[in-house]
Amino acid sequence: MWEKNFVQTSRGEFEYFTQGSGEALCITHLYTEFNELGNYFADSFVKHFKVYLINLKEAGKSDKVSCDADLSISESVKDLEAIREALNYKQWSFAGHSTGGMLGLVYALMYPHSLERLLIGGAASSRRYMEHEGSMYCPKSLLNKRLKEIFSILKSPTSTKEERREASKEWTSMSLHRPERWDEYFSKPSSGKVVQKRLDYYSFKDLPNFDIQSELPNVTTPTIVFCGKYDAQCPLVFSEEINEGIRNSRLYIFEESNHSPFLEQKNIFDEMVSDFKRLTVNSNSSQLL
Repeated sequence: MWEKNFVQTSRGEFEYFTQGSGEALCITHLYTEFNELGNYFADSFVKHFKVYLINLKEAGKSDKVSCDADLSISESVKDLEAIREALNYKQWSFAGHSTGGMLGLVYALMYPHSLERLLIGGAASSRRYMEHEGSMYCPKSLLNKRLKEIFSILKSPTSTKEERREASKEWTSMSLHRPERWDEYFSKPSSGKVVQKRLDYYSFKDLPNFDIQSELPNVTTPTIVFCGKYDAQCPLVFSEEINEGIRNSRLYIFEESNHSPFLEQKNIFDEMVSDFKRLTVNSNSSQLL
């Protein structure tokens, strides 16, 4: 079990969970709520870091927002920065998957001196992934019609708990390269509940104008970018774009994975995390070591 804590900051009180030891690593997701069970993605880092798994505002027992704009990516980054300061870290590292990765990119742009290293997975630097036929979110995708039906079930006040559970499971299955291995991947309990209010803000407010591709050369933090070859949410091409945009970056492609390489190719993912731990900057050359 992960240890539950609270931190009071200049921007409110936040709930977070810790496990592991060593250098500090921040992990969160833009619209997900965590608890003492931890999270499959975050679990991969506890051998090498003291992981801070953070509930953003409106998630778990963290503070509520004073206005909807506080749910934005940029305001969420400001919250993370306030948490870092309250925990008395001069720097920490950040690892984010999917919209957590987008959050990490904005963090690196807004506070370049606060991050020691950065890991971004299954993400995109612009809203264009929504228009790619390989993404289930694109109307041209063969998965899109069913995905919209799933979202309707998840949002409907008349859906039963069991119906929502099955719909969520189907959404996750769409993002697996080998869904028949479900029982193997999810044998251990974990947390990761969608916070609908945060998802709605991202979908209707942040996402329509999200495009930081041209700003990526300004990211100075040593970075690892990763993606599954068959990612059906944010197709591989968008991770390739991120890697090309960041000068101090290297790309890891998981050949037998969809959106969750930390489940689908766990051993190889663990090797990448070991590389991430060793990631430093040579002060003379500013190249990855």
